[in-house]
Amino acid sequence: MALFIMLTTFSFLSAQEKPEVEIGGALRYNYNVSSWKPEQQKRGGDLGFDVFRINAKAKYKGLKLNAEYRFYSEGFGGAMLKQGWIGYDFSTENNLQLGLTQVPFGITQYNSHSWFFSMNYYVGLEDDHDMGLKYTHIDDQWEYAIAFFKNAEELSFGNNSDVSNSRYAYDVGSSGSGTHKNKEINQFNVKVDRKFSNGSAQHKVGVSAQYGGVYNIDTKDVGDRYAWAAHYELKVGSFDLKAQVSKYSYNTENPDGEDNRVIAMTAYGAPYMVASEALSYTLGAAYTIPVEWGPVSSLQFYNDFGMLDKTVDSFEDSFMNVTGVLVSAGNVYTYIDFAQGKDQPWLGAAWTNGLGSGTPDAEWENRFNINIGYYF
Repeated sequence: MALFIMLTTFSFLSAQEKPEVEIGGALRYNYNVSSWKPEQQKRGGDLGFDVFRINAKAKYKGLKLNAEYRFYSEGFGGAMLKQGWIGYDFSTENNLQLGLTQVPFGITQYNSHSWFFSMNYYVGLEDDHDMGLKYTHIDDQWEYAIAFFKNAEELSFGNNSDVSNSRYAYDVGSSGSGTHKNKEINQFNVKVDRKFSNGSAQHKVGVSAQYGGVYNIDTKDVGDRYAWAAHYELKVGSFDLKAQVSKYSYNTENPDGEDNRVIAMTAYGAPYMVASEALSYTLGAAYTIPVEWGPVSSLQFYNDFGMLDKTVDSFEDSFMNVTGVLVSAGNVYTYIDFAQGKDQPWLGAAWTNGLGSGTPDAEWENRFNINIGYYF
């Protein structure tokens, strides 16, 4: 999966004396046709550039570097750092990371199988990366992490600067119309997983929690926020199952007249509104079949379902379901997805308020999507 540039022969030492550098990346293209875009359907869908990314890893004297920089089109946020941290291995089981690192919350690295991720991603609770310090421990029976994040990606250090829309993972931001101007600050995370086996079945059961502040740029006041999750993973041979229930809540200090029942979140160049309090339910299953079809070595069939159950009774709940297959062929990985959504911004026309108040009498919308990438 990666192109190795070995500066010298590597041998593992408690304090590594020989440097090692690994460079990799990916180039991806995307085809899609969507039910809510009649003109696109007349064209038979659209095929275009998705992303070019560069990955860099390095080790020297016990210290590690892990960084990934992505280049999207300007319409999807342009260039952005997905992750970038400096780490230190105290042992094979214990690690410390400093920088833009993945938030230890819920099933990691991904709580999903498809190219679309799960519902949690779109409210900032899956594959999120923030600026801070994280300690992790992994052994045969336990995995746990403790972290403190000063803030999300801060790209402007002005006194009252808005959060930039150019980011990979969804974070609290501004609505884009001059309201709901908030920032994530001073977040604490704890995550614990217990692993055990039952015959050929491998189980992982865990809980996660986070608590932090919400700084409002206009009022200069600080609200608070929290989230918790219970999660379960099962692997039996070629079968894989991921299940999670999560709860989040934002208590904001917006100016008078702004609706505290919603909060702005942003990524990929454009913000939208999200319900300030909700439960999310996600369930995903996958089955992998090895094949020998020329360069194709495996097919992974999957279905990922997600629901956002909003606390405000008058809000419309959001749903998504993705059925698909991952085709692996050497360094080329292709996701073929049939995605359905109801009040889901990326799967329907209700962009601004889909995950917020929702749309009365909303209908399910469909998107057929093929993402093909060469990973090196």
